[in-house]
Amino acid sequence: MHGSHRTWGCAPRPHHHERGCGPKWAHRPHGRWGGSDDDMDDDLGGGFGVRRPLRFLAHKLDLEDKQVGELARILDELKTDRAQAEVDRRRTLGVFADALSGEAFDAAKAAEAGRLRVQSAERVRDAVLKALGQIHALLNPDQRLRLAYLIRSGTLAV
Repeated sequence: MHGSHRTWGCAPRPHHHERGCGPKWAHRPHGRWGGSDDDMDDDLGGGFGVRRPLRFLAHKLDLEDKQVGELARILDELKTDRAQAEVDRRRTLGVFADALSGEAFDAAKAAEAGRLRVQSAERVRDAVLKALGQIHALLNPDQRLRLAYLIRSGTLAV
């Protein structure tokens, strides 16, 4: 889509040839949330819709070192729960495929796969609620307001 100025809601930026710098991709915005590309270079899988949620939240909420350590623990637990959900998702797909692969559709197998999918979604929901409760307890009132703003504005996905 060369020539387009669609930049994730940011103001239009000149193309690389207009700025005289770098390769063709150099005109893209610095991260979806205006941060540096550094913030976007690996996925911690914390479930908050940003690539490096710990760094992002530490910066945006102006966290103290003790808070950063505790937040790292919370996000690590959430990452583990989300990884298990991905394993469950793959297992569920296999059971759905098994239900379809026989001479006749195996409704019982398909129902089992559906049940597994719902259970997995409930476990992720519970893990996210637990993490949000722990984060709430960790933050001071001003930090909670900033976090709520990030969620309401869509900057941070939960």
